[in-house]
Amino acid sequence: MTTRLTSAPLVAADELAAFEAARRACDGETGAIVCFTGLVRAEAGAVSALELEAYPGFAERQIDAMAAAAAERHGLLDWRIVHRIGRMDPGATVVFVATAARHRRSAFEACDQMMDWLKSRAPFWKKSHEADGSRWIEPRPQDYTDASRWD
Repeated sequence: MTTRLTSAPLVAADELAAFEAARRACDGETGAIVCFTGLVRAEAGAVSALELEAYPGFAERQIDAMAAAAAERHGLLDWRIVHRIGRMDPGATVVFVATAARHRRSAFEACDQMMDWLKSRAPFWKKSHEADGSRWIEPRPQDYTDASRWD
């Protein structure tokens, strides 16, 4: 069970390969792995960069607590969350989430819950850099609605 914030480029394929290898080496109970990779959108060419800030240590503890709750709720065997911080160009991978469970439904639902929480409640400050300046980004109303499914 891993949470990591990084300012280095994030390669989802490498994260997934490592996660799968670790699960194969474990106990043979894993029947499903689900992953999600989030990319920085260009928003029709308007966004030149996305910047995320977080308090190291605090952010990881908050994400770990959320992930542990989702893992318990859905009966996960393992999970991995890697989230970028710093400045990223459009197309860059900003988040990778993988979940492992005995059955697919549990893995899907846990991954979905984790992403809903990361989009709406994770302790990040997000800034969009655009041609006409920069602006702070708040979660959309839909992000809160999505996350409320898990309350």
